Amino acid sequence: MKQKTILITALVLLAIVAGGILTFWGQKADESAQTAAKNQESLVRSHAPTIGKANAPVHIVEFFDPACGTCAAFYPFVKKMMAAHPDEIRLTVRYAPFHQGSDEVVKMLEASRLQGKFWQALEALLASQSAWVQNHRANADLAWAPLASAGLDTESLKRDMQSPAIAQVIAQDLADAKTLNVAQTPEYFVNGRPMPSFGYEQLRTLVDEELAATSKRKAG
Repeated sequence: MKQKTILITALVLLAIVAGGILTFWGQKADESAQTAAKNQESLVRSHAPTIGKANAPVHIVEFFDPACGTCAAFYPFVKKMMAAHPDEIRLTVRYAPFHQGSDEVVKMLEASRLQGKFWQALEALLASQSAWVQNHRANADLAWAPLASAGLDTESLKRDMQSPAIAQVIAQDLADAKTLNVAQTPEYFVNGRPMPSFGYEQLRTLVDEELAATSKRKAG
């Protein structure tokens, strides 16, 4: 009888804890959604790199850090979703260099746009991340090799990345991340909606909901 009472008490406590966690994430999602709704201009800036059709009905905005392992893991997942819906999803990326040293790597990325090779540079850096990120710290000196292998002119990058305009872009993205309460990477917004909690399925669900809403509008 005593063991049964202990078991019931443990189950009740577990249910309370689980309920508390769900409530926390629900409140966090609501707060994030309200913040994003109030700060739409902070979500997308004209300078932000974007891929996909300009009139795609589903718009994913990602705040990312090239030194973030989870960002590297999510990137193929997002590409796969876009490939499955080539005319319906576009992606905009914003910089959030939270890891030590990653601000220099972000400067390289932004400078690669002047050579028309931003996405090549991004994929090269993410694919080689283990070579230039050590103990969660970015070593920019080790990032030159993968960029050169991707066909970028590294000498031009070294000059261009010192531009005040590039520093201004990064500062703006960081300011917008703060405004939108982005505290970790990757952080995704789908048509302005933040993920209710973090995970592949949560992102997929948001995208699927927006795709379904688009189909419903077309059918109506």
